[in-house]
Amino acid sequence: MSVRIAPSVLTADWGHLAAIVAVCQSGGADWIHLDVMDGQFVPNLTFGTKVIETIRGLTSVPLDVHMMVVQPEKYFEEFAEAGANRMTIHVEAAPHLHRQIMRIRQLGCAAGAAVNPGTPVESVGDVAADLDTLLVMSVDPGFGGQEFIAHSVDKIRRARLLLDRTASQAALEVDGGIGRDTIAACWRAGADTFVAGNAIFGASDPGAEIGALRECCRVIT
Repeated sequence: MSVRIAPSVLTADWGHLAAIVAVCQSGGADWIHLDVMDGQFVPNLTFGTKVIETIRGLTSVPLDVHMMVVQPEKYFEEFAEAGANRMTIHVEAAPHLHRQIMRIRQLGCAAGAAVNPGTPVESVGDVAADLDTLLVMSVDPGFGGQEFIAHSVDKIRRARLLLDRTASQAALEVDGGIGRDTIAACWRAGADTFVAGNAIFGASDPGAEIGALRECCRVIT
């Protein structure tokens, strides 16, 4: 199982967007994680189609779009056209989850489902085999820089068992409070893809930090 690092640009310096993207690429990022928030599903408001399109023009690294929005289906077509490679929607905002997952895939993008800390991973059991990503939130969504919720490790373990039981090929992604002190426990629990924002862009050498996080998992493989 390979380790994927997906830097989240949410807390980076948006005044230097091209430099941020260049650091992700030169540092060996597997995906670039883009947090789209609508101010309704979560209290924060971030960005949309134009930023996705701009970043797409700066890099060939896959864009992992995390949609923290109500009625996510309203954005599928425009995000796909803007250059998203992956779109992940929240179970809590998707009453027609199977239909929405299928629509994302019809548009040529990988489709994911995210579960908040208070939502059981079993809520995606009936669609697990159709997922390209299962995203476990290890903080309450809406803001960067939050502290990792410790019992998320057990949830990740249960998510891995669910994916294995359903023969799903989905990436098991973790988002929230990921850094050198938390990533190894998540890797041991079965996660393979890690979103990190503050840990990377708060480091003195963000590019090198991408490699350092990856190494935290490799040393226990």
